[in-house]
Amino acid sequence: MADTHGSQTPAGTPPPQPTAYAQDLSRSLGLRENMFITLSSVTPASSVFIIMPSVISGLGGAAALAFALAAVAGMLMAFCYAELSSAFPITGGEYAFAARTLGRSTGFALFALGLLAGVLTVAVIALGTGDYLGVVWGSLGGKEAGLAVIAPASLVSVLGIRTNAWVTGIFLAVELAAIAVLAWLGLVHVEQPISTLWTPHELGQGDVPVGASAGLVASFAATALFAYNGYGTAVYFAEETRQVSSIGKVVMWSLGITVVAECLPLVAVLLGTPSMSALVAAPSPMNYFLLERGGDTVNTVVSLGIAIAIVNAVIAIMLQIGRLLYSSARDRAWPDVIGRPLAAVHPRLRTPVQATLIMGAASIVVAWLVPLDTLILATGANLVVLYIFVAVSALYGRISGATAHATYRMPAWPWVPLGVIGVMTYVLYESIDADWRPVGIAVAMVAAGYLYYYAYLHPRREHRWTLLDPVRDTTE
Repeated sequence: MADTHGSQTPAGTPPPQPTAYAQDLSRSLGLRENMFITLSSVTPASSVFIIMPSVISGLGGAAALAFALAAVAGMLMAFCYAELSSAFPITGGEYAFAARTLGRSTGFALFALGLLAGVLTVAVIALGTGDYLGVVWGSLGGKEAGLAVIAPASLVSVLGIRTNAWVTGIFLAVELAAIAVLAWLGLVHVEQPISTLWTPHELGQGDVPVGASAGLVASFAATALFAYNGYGTAVYFAEETRQVSSIGKVVMWSLGITVVAECLPLVAVLLGTPSMSALVAAPSPMNYFLLERGGDTVNTVVSLGIAIAIVNAVIAIMLQIGRLLYSSARDRAWPDVIGRPLAAVHPRLRTPVQATLIMGAASIVVAWLVPLDTLILATGANLVVLYIFVAVSALYGRISGATAHATYRMPAWPWVPLGVIGVMTYVLYESIDADWRPVGIAVAMVAAGYLYYYAYLHPRREHRWTLLDPVRDTTE
């Protein structure tokens, strides 16, 4: 007799695989809360007080030129991020873009690069803690203070995403106030000519400023890009954000606020410093400026605000990279004995606890073993390579039709991604000319990603590195 109930699944056949990710994370953020975390990940105050001084020490007044160049590149980059984020609102971020436009192997290579960049970024920011806590309490200076920040920040970052949004929002208000004080002190004591802002200088013999090349300015633009970096973080929380079709707006607004919050105090310090030579030669240019223009009390209060900003940034970036590792495990990138715990979401907190804590431990090890100057340079080069991949994804995504469903469309396509590729290639060339090792580290990490993909994932491609459709936002 015929089976009138339809065909049955033969015994031993694996169950059908889902086509979209499950809504395991809590979709409880509004666009405003997403922006709180995104801006905290950018951490304008930490950039101004930790990353910006290395550019000032290397270029003098032309640090403004490097940051202006980076701002133009950042604007073009933000257009790419906004379109890709609206097409692929997936917590995997950049690798989710590349895997779905350039192929799964390139996606994993970009995941490897992004994971390294995230760990390096946490280490760089945390290691700046000692410089500012040491101003408040001398015994808290040094590398140990930075290491001590990462552990509690990791614990906070496993809490519910909405709790973290408001924690980072409050801390963000404190760091923006510290920036405002710095900018005010400079703008009311302008002493340097306006030409200072486009006159590059580096220290020669006897700490005397001498002219620097345009190529050097371009190479420092990579470091300035690092200072702006983080506006693309919005997509890492897309699966936890309501009205996710507007995620591109969060990206663009975050970059705009960041550029103003960082460039205004930079210009104020460069024009308001009593001595450009002393500013460039100072071990901590921002502390030198605060002491000269505000005195000990102002320096102490602002330094405390920056220490709070650093803790805030570490929390925000731990949220990001914990979700990056979680996403890779959810996409079955690892053997099950490793992948299952990393892909787990806490039933009450609805956060990837294990993946976040693993990234916290990795950041502590890197911060302990690698010198700060090396971390800053390596991170800048990583970002340049990462941005090239993202721009190519935005370019090819339109050509192939992979991003045809995007709810945000960048203006002036294809000139925007082509412009990013051109600028980033030039910055990469100048970075190699200045010091090839940071670029070598980035290229090696990409190569390691491709090697792992073809050695482990590709032979198991039917059930490994499975890339599903985005979670549907039922609030829209």
